[in-house]
Amino acid sequence: MPAQAPPPPTSMINPPGSRAPALAALLGLLLLAAALTGCGSLPTAAQRSVSQALPPSPTSPLVQTAARSAPSQDLTGVRLLPLGLHALDARLQLIDRARHSLDVKYYVFDNDSTGRLVLARLASAAARGVRVRLLVDDLYTTHTDALLRAAAALPNVEVRLFNPFCCARSSGLAGRFTASLFDVYRLNHRMHNKLLVADGAMAITGGRNIADDYFQRGSQHHFIDLDALFVGAAVVDLVTTFDRYWNSPQVLPVELVSHSDLPPDALRERFAALIADARTAAPLQMPALDALGYGPVGPELDDGRLALIWGRAVVLVDPPDKGVRDADLAWKDSLAYQALMKIWTAERDVVITSPYLIPGPLGIGAFEALGRRQVRVTVLTNSLAATDEPLVHTGYARYRPRLIDAGVQLYELVPSRTQQTKRLGVFGSSSGRLHAKTAVVDGDKSFIGTMNLDPRSRTQNTELGVFVESRALASEMLRVIDANREQSAYRVRRAPGSGQLQWLARDGDQVETVHDIEPESTLWLRLHNLLLGVLVPEQLL
Repeated sequence: MPAQAPPPPTSMINPPGSRAPALAALLGLLLLAAALTGCGSLPTAAQRSVSQALPPSPTSPLVQTAARSAPSQDLTGVRLLPLGLHALDARLQLIDRARHSLDVKYYVFDNDSTGRLVLARLASAAARGVRVRLLVDDLYTTHTDALLRAAAALPNVEVRLFNPFCCARSSGLAGRFTASLFDVYRLNHRMHNKLLVADGAMAITGGRNIADDYFQRGSQHHFIDLDALFVGAAVVDLVTTFDRYWNSPQVLPVELVSHSDLPPDALRERFAALIADARTAAPLQMPALDALGYGPVGPELDDGRLALIWGRAVVLVDPPDKGVRDADLAWKDSLAYQALMKIWTAERDVVITSPYLIPGPLGIGAFEALGRRQVRVTVLTNSLAATDEPLVHTGYARYRPRLIDAGVQLYELVPSRTQQTKRLGVFGSSSGRLHAKTAVVDGDKSFIGTMNLDPRSRTQNTELGVFVESRALASEMLRVIDANREQSAYRVRRAPGSGQLQWLARDGDQVETVHDIEPESTLWLRLHNLLLGVLVPEQLL
């Protein structure tokens, strides 16, 4: 009989009133700046049209391949994409082969070589008659605004923004927030989803945004990430989630928010100039095989059949208005509630990767409950040296001793060790940072999605993920996680005798290395977190 679930961690929810002191302070500090900058208002949602996903057409090669590959209509096929270049190529292959529709939504869609490459391929698809709907969260569009506005002038292309800023769009993120001072509560609510659906038949979702660093194309940092290609039953639900967001009141067309005096022809010329480098970019130079032994998906699509692992899947997604609803209702409807309930009721073992790990009081209680039931728990997260959010690390560090005392096998990814890891891609002199959000429960249930184990994912950001029941898929997921855990991370433990924290790793010759301070972190970084960490409330991390 399954163990009884611990009580839902409702204390992880930040009720609207709990932000009042922080917001009051922010109002006081920025009031003068707001008065000088001026405030505006957004158009109403009634000013945009409603549209629905196009039904899968039997004339689409992608639809035909999906049908040939599926053993049953109620099953979902999954292809993990652990290698960044293969993951980018998979997206481009779906875009290039689409014949009817492309529905795309991302938290970050950067104006770099990857962002321009993807947008150029979307434009080419639109030029051959494919309907393209692109939804981007507006938080990080300061450098992409002009590109997205120009793309919206193309035939067959619609671009919309989630929770957009009303004004001061050319003044940087700080200027945007200042000009929207009295709308900060709404703007704290962001769409963290990542999804691409081609012809309603194949979809890719997971942790990666559209930017160089997520596909091993950056020069300084790479995100070690994971997403997957889905075929079958889950795609139907993923299409439904896209429509729900596309038509939600939180979404507006980019042309209603980012105004331009240029006529459509001039905007199209601007778009062509902005993506000129992507039009002439050399083909991706990809390794023949990834860590799981899979090659790129293109040749398989040419053959009309994909190598997939099949199982029963459940798509979990937050409502678009999460964070602005009644807190109790929002929690019960949230992806975090549903996903965590599956994790906390594990019977034998749980393996989790989360780049940002802040369990909160009842979250740590749930880990301790797992330990009391003798469920083996392994967690991989970022070290202080690896994280791109040092202050968030302070929220995690305060729970670290209790996690270890609860029996959690805790691992932290360290940059220098990622440079030596060859199985998940060649990093060269650049450093790796964990960005994958995954879980494997009892060796037969796998989660892949966008949710971190932190307050923002639980209460503010809208998240998307898929749980799949398949022992074969869980085995592949564990192979990917173990490659990072064994080759790129230190295990954190209590030192014998003193009880202080230590970081341990073994090299290829099984020589053990032990650190008494956080590996590769600087004295300044540790002091910075020590001093500022106590000043920032956990619910704001």
